[in-house]
Amino acid sequence: MKDFLARWMPLDASTHGAELDSMNALVHWLMAVLFVGWALYFLFVLFRFRASRQPKAVYEGSKSHFSTWIEGGVVVVEAILLIGFAIPAWAKWVTPHPVDSDPLVVRVVGEQFAWNVHYPGADGVFGQTDVHLIAGGTNPLGLDAKDPASHDDIVSVNQLHLPVDRPITVLLSTKDVIHSFFLPVMRVKQDAIPGQEIPVRFEAKMTTPPESTLPACAAEKSCWEIACAQLCGLGHYRMRGFYTVHEQGAFESWLASQDPFVAPPEPEPEPEATPEEAEPAA
Repeated sequence: MKDFLARWMPLDASTHGAELDSMNALVHWLMAVLFVGWALYFLFVLFRFRASRQPKAVYEGSKSHFSTWIEGGVVVVEAILLIGFAIPAWAKWVTPHPVDSDPLVVRVVGEQFAWNVHYPGADGVFGQTDVHLIAGGTNPLGLDAKDPASHDDIVSVNQLHLPVDRPITVLLSTKDVIHSFFLPVMRVKQDAIPGQEIPVRFEAKMTTPPESTLPACAAEKSCWEIACAQLCGLGHYRMRGFYTVHEQGAFESWLASQDPFVAPPEPEPEPEATPEEAEPAA
């Protein structure tokens, strides 16, 4: 099964990917069995109830309960997949990592049409944000410069950097419409819902290889793509981010090289008019 999945599935760079791929394979095997089974049953019905064998219709129908047992079995198998595998796995992946596991916690905020990434800085505390302070490219998250915790925060747009072999919790939210945060090789896909902050947890088991270099990786040597799997507006095609997984030391070096958040300059107050300027001309 593992070799089969490795051949047909995308690269798996996460610790939970094998479990998710196995569950995905089970669902598809079930669908394959159902497809073949119902196709054979359809052919059987065409042959069994052909007009040449029974020219006069019988309106009471088939009295066998064979199909009922089959339908019941399908329901049981689907319930096992959902209750026994899917729901527990989903509940585990959206629960934040415990603090004692030293997770990296990072905020990712979607908007039309970009991904805003927010690191808490050396103090490990996110600065307070205020929607009224959002200012385009200078303060896309509305960080409050009056909050001391925001002074070492790092904000980037469409560029996410992560360490390998360390638990990661992404606090996912959105500024406007529904977006879908999709990291294919990390087996992560989660909708960002307006008004909610949804934790998504995973752990990378490999760094980004050089052969994964994309044209928009900027100065990075290699990167993977952050896709939006939700049609979020006319500019949806532009909503494309990139992320790189480093060794822990290289990740810390990258963090240290980033400029912390700097509040946009306050607008200078206009000078008050003198009494002579305030008097209307005669």
